[in-house]
Amino acid sequence: MSMLIQVVLDGIWSGLLYGLVAAGLSLIWGVMDVLNFAHGEFLMAAMYVSFWLGFLFKLDPLVTWIAAGAFLFILSVLSYKLVVKRTMGKAMAPLLATFGLSMLIKNFAMNRFTPNFRILSDTVMDGKSIIFGEVVIPVPQFVVGIFSLVVLGALYLFLTRTRFGWAVQATAMDAEAARLMGVNTERIFLLVFGIGGACVGVAGGLLPSYLATHPDIGTLFGLIAFMVVALGGFGSIPGALLAALIIGLVESLAGFYFAPVYKYVAVFGIYLVVILVRPKGLFGW
Repeated sequence: MSMLIQVVLDGIWSGLLYGLVAAGLSLIWGVMDVLNFAHGEFLMAAMYVSFWLGFLFKLDPLVTWIAAGAFLFILSVLSYKLVVKRTMGKAMAPLLATFGLSMLIKNFAMNRFTPNFRILSDTVMDGKSIIFGEVVIPVPQFVVGIFSLVVLGALYLFLTRTRFGWAVQATAMDAEAARLMGVNTERIFLLVFGIGGACVGVAGGLLPSYLATHPDIGTLFGLIAFMVVALGGFGSIPGALLAALIIGLVESLAGFYFAPVYKYVAVFGIYLVVILVRPKGLFGW
């Protein structure tokens, strides 16, 4: 029983992180109907910001997530103005443009930082664990998971309890009608893309506390974020969180009870089954 609890808890920490990574993508997709293919590379860029601040200035990820989130907000706003805005409404153009942006970011990182794995040592949470009997909870994963839950809760309240959030919901439902009612949809698109980037920036800023940073790390996280959004329903933050928890638990249980090499087989299998049964996701309408 203690082993099962351990595996389930590991899945929950992973799921909470996936939920935060996917929240920004879900928001952008739901409001703007744009698939940001560079989402995983945005996470990788945030990890490098956090890593270098930690390596050069001895700042902990518990602090540098702020800088990583701010940097990704600025990067996302610039990406929207220079790339996304010019391609919106042109069939596959936004997807291809953001794919090109992802290749640019990844190859820039490889060129400047090499493909080497970089580990941030001597962090505040490094090597610490909380022990309950036979159950061990690594402090870095626990803190990142709780932090992800708090950020997701704040984002949900922001979207449902503020005037700006209501304007975002109106734009997502019908951008033309919202524009006729006086909503500045162009400003909404700009800020939504920036907030989506900031969410993944916060996640990336925290990850160097227990994961190695390298140019390819965004690829897997990007794929998982796409699955979470598709499973949870486009634009649904609670749906993204629940779908992320399902994926985290399936990944953890399959990796333990079968073999680590099968965990993503199980995850993608669940994804295919759900999409075949409910094309709009578990919580989409």
